Amino acid sequence: MPSSAPALVSKSTVFPDRSSTLGDLKLSVSDLPMLSCHYIQKGCLFAPSPPFHSFIPLLKSALSRTLSFFPPLAGRLKTDSDGYVYITCNDAGVDFLHVIAAGFFIQDLLAPPDVPESFREFFAFDRKVSYSGHFSPILAVQVTELADGVFIGCSVNHAVTDGTSFWNFFNTFAQVFRGVNHISKVPDFHRESVLISKVVLRLPEGGPKVTFNANGLLRERIFSFSREAIQKLKAKTNCRKWTADDNWDVISAAELMGKQSNDPYEKENRVKSAGSETGNISSFQSLCALLWRAVTRARKMPASKTTTFRMAVNCRHRLEPKLDQYYFGNAIQSIPTYASAGDVVLTDLRWCAEQLNKNVKAHDDATVRRYVNEWESNPRCFPLGNPDGASITMGSSPRFPMYDNDFGWGRPVAIRSGGANKFDGKISAFPGREGSGSVDLEVVLEPETMAGLESDEEFMRYASSFEL
Repeated sequence: MPSSAPALVSKSTVFPDRSSTLGDLKLSVSDLPMLSCHYIQKGCLFAPSPPFHSFIPLLKSALSRTLSFFPPLAGRLKTDSDGYVYITCNDAGVDFLHVIAAGFFIQDLLAPPDVPESFREFFAFDRKVSYSGHFSPILAVQVTELADGVFIGCSVNHAVTDGTSFWNFFNTFAQVFRGVNHISKVPDFHRESVLISKVVLRLPEGGPKVTFNANGLLRERIFSFSREAIQKLKAKTNCRKWTADDNWDVISAAELMGKQSNDPYEKENRVKSAGSETGNISSFQSLCALLWRAVTRARKMPASKTTTFRMAVNCRHRLEPKLDQYYFGNAIQSIPTYASAGDVVLTDLRWCAEQLNKNVKAHDDATVRRYVNEWESNPRCFPLGNPDGASITMGSSPRFPMYDNDFGWGRPVAIRSGGANKFDGKISAFPGREGSGSVDLEVVLEPETMAGLESDEEFMRYASSFEL
């Protein structure tokens, strides 16, 4: 990586081009626990580079128009006298930064096995805690001009959005820049559901802190799984022979993560996969089980040690009545699956996948409401992290439309994140750039554990390094 640091060219505030008519939006039982989390940081790497002398003003104009569709992003958090936290849609604006990093080349950023820490410099609000939205912008967009490309990074308050809402904003931003005036995926800001509670979350003076060590020694790497590798993995998990005619079980994978599908391959094969037998283990469940086994082996824990595989699921379609698919805010719950290290390592891949499968299938309307009731009986911020050294936390989703962000010069070359919410065992699932059911896993582990994962024969049989 180059020794010269990126240089700030300009910083400004962008306001919506129309005044908001939305009232205050109360934070839900899915929003409030995120007040102790870092801002979400995700961005897209593009090549070739656009002409910046005209690009930056046009991008700021498009952002202004996009904010009019997403008024909460231009607002601030506020806590009333009773302790309830709201988003006030007051058009206070968002940060926009233009940065030059002329010493950085795309190949240099993507070639190393480990993700360079340089990507942290391509985002504003590095490791800012979401409670800060009371006195800081809810959103910051940083455009970093590289030697042969551009990186557009967005940092957004995690108490205001989850991944579904985040990528709907990002996609809309790209569409508006290309000249779209009437968006099709209109965000829904209603606050009438079981997620809106009368219970107050009592916070310490000055706000909550993150619940993990944000400065731990970690390695971060992207492992890619091609469509064919995932098909073979799924066939192995389901104890049958793989053939080239196998289709990726996209329905089950989408169900597992509870996300809206944006992969054309999924839509094409929806009917083909809908008739799969009840006991069929999905591709993504198979992939999660593979990771669970390999990381547990690499950690070399006693067989009796309890391990946890935790994943976030979307509650929008699980509730009755259902929330709008573009409900704006957090509508996620965290599902933990527990098993001893001995069971994870010594039983077969299918057994691990079945444990995940059972928990996800059971997460229906009644379960969502039970989780809400449990939180109301003990309101708290989300304890993100890995305090016992035996946990894996799966976030994001390969079903998010991350590559559907064409600002006029083609799809992104790669998706990357900043330093937010990273700790030993934090995994983020991205769609592979090739589409068709391919998946990239952003894996964050302690150095010794990562070395063990890289030498794990079962895991590396299916994984490969990210390639342009």
